[in-house]
Amino acid sequence: MRMMKAIQVPSKGESMKLVDVSVPKPGEGQVLLRVKACGVCHGDSRTINGGAPEYPRIPGHEVIGVVEEVGAGSNKWEIGDRVGIGYHGGNKQVTGLTTDGGFAEYMVANEGNLIGIPHELTALEAAPLMCAGETTFSALKNSKARPGDLVAILGIGGLGHLAVQYANKAGFCTVAISRGTEKEGLVRQLGAHHYIDSEKEEPASALQKLGGAKVILATAPNSKAISSLINGLSSNSELIIIAGSNEPLELSTKDFIKGPNNVKGSFTGQANEIQDAVNFSLLTNVRPIIETFPLERASEAYEKMMAASIHFRAVLNISE
Repeated sequence: MRMMKAIQVPSKGESMKLVDVSVPKPGEGQVLLRVKACGVCHGDSRTINGGAPEYPRIPGHEVIGVVEEVGAGSNKWEIGDRVGIGYHGGNKQVTGLTTDGGFAEYMVANEGNLIGIPHELTALEAAPLMCAGETTFSALKNSKARPGDLVAILGIGGLGHLAVQYANKAGFCTVAISRGTEKEGLVRQLGAHHYIDSEKEEPASALQKLGGAKVILATAPNSKAISSLINGLSSNSELIIIAGSNEPLELSTKDFIKGPNNVKGSFTGQANEIQDAVNFSLLTNVRPIIETFPLERASEAYEKMMAASIHFRAVLNISE
């Protein structure tokens, strides 16, 4: 029996552990991946904090791997193909939550939910595109913004630093909003045309001085900061939330009467949407800024990610 190393949550309430388990076998319509890299995402907290329907469970839903074996009836991919998979695992499954994910040397995936990974992208830089990249890209792609419009990005972290790049490459006048001046130089290099330091000026007022934002993309889970930004929108614009908290938004009916404006969330991540994000990233040279960790340090990577001390996405280097 072939064995592999994996990071596993043994049962609800237990911490992640490095274990030796048998290599899974692909079923009908599935493939076995030799995992090359897996991003560490805030969405993994659901599994790690006891939200999976059953345990033990291997987390990880930003997975890049190579097809090593194909199951019965699987004909979409060939052995040796470089592929990736995100949150949606297919057949109503969630990668790393209802099925085992990519914090392991091998994993099984449904063939229809995999996408091809170009060789111009390394596995390490492609992994965050499976969730963080696609989330920010699709939110902007499906927004009301058109080339030349003012688009603001709240929060310059794992999501925000990608959103700034996508907004710039899509032809938007890009505004980055963050606390302090520490990140200003970097976000300008990433493509921000304007920077608003929320410690020095009120972001909504600063946006109105620039003419008002057509779209504000909230990538920081701060309900108070998100709520105040509705006043920074121009007419017929939208505030899109892709990272929230359990705290309620502080909005009144007057905030909407001044519009018409929309406040909405964005939940995407299907295979075709991930493929679009990867293709655009390759075409326009958008890349995540990452810190890498070996598989056995997955807990450390997760803790640093949750503490917002990662610069900017954590990726497990499993066999790259």
